Amino acid sequence: MQAESAASQTALMVCAYRARESRAARPLFVDPWAEALAGADGEALAARLEAQFPPMGLWLALRVAYLDRLVGLAVDRLSVRQVVILGAGYDTRAARLPRSGTTYFEVDHPATQAAKRARLAALPGYPVDAARYVACDFERQDPITQLVDRGFDVREPALVIWEGVVPYLTEAAVRATATRLAAGLDPRSVVAFDFVGKKLVEGSSANTADHATRQYVGELGEPLRFGANDILPLCADAGFRWVRSLDFNQLALELCGDYVRDRQFRFQHIALCSRTTPAIGWP
Repeated sequence: MQAESAASQTALMVCAYRARESRAARPLFVDPWAEALAGADGEALAARLEAQFPPMGLWLALRVAYLDRLVGLAVDRLSVRQVVILGAGYDTRAARLPRSGTTYFEVDHPATQAAKRARLAALPGYPVDAARYVACDFERQDPITQLVDRGFDVREPALVIWEGVVPYLTEAAVRATATRLAAGLDPRSVVAFDFVGKKLVEGSSANTADHATRQYVGELGEPLRFGANDILPLCADAGFRWVRSLDFNQLALELCGDYVRDRQFRFQHIALCSRTTPAIGWP
């Protein structure tokens, strides 16, 4: 399906949140393309969620800022020359964070990718060739095979950013994809992904804002399906031998200089995984 109506609505909403952060007085990052890319429909999606769960904007800003930092570290300190955005949505890192000699691969469902490329075509000055687009139906196609067909080299290390995707997959799909990445990538590669706690996914949290958030994304056609309180067993089963996990309270303390318990960021996490220990420390 190529129709924009079949494309990810949560991805469009996240793009609008990037635009909001870019307009902040002291933004954690700046995405000059996000506002036009998200459009009025993306902003409407973000505004509705903002009313139900105000911390969402900061949560997403912290996620983007941290993963942006990983790109710099991977390219500048580990000499990684392949960056894969897995489940890319309306990601703009290829345009925002260009690096000489580095190739970006954007992998996504054909419908979402077609919708994004249609929007990009209407943005004057956007470098549409900054990334190689890899259409992949994850339920029927192997992402590694699809990447190789577009010039990806499995003999060289890569940074894989799997952002805003894992909570919407079944556990079986998360395990299958993680296992394929561990087996199919060069052992020096690093995979970064975000995940949420079980209470949010199962609807057993006592917080009413959590229930509203869960219900809202479900109404958008992308219900939360996977949560984990400890991601290490899954990553180990998949074949990774180096795993780090941090919660968003840690990121907020470092990047914003505060700790606010009411944000409940302890239920959101980012994991880093590799088959070998990276040559440098990771933030």
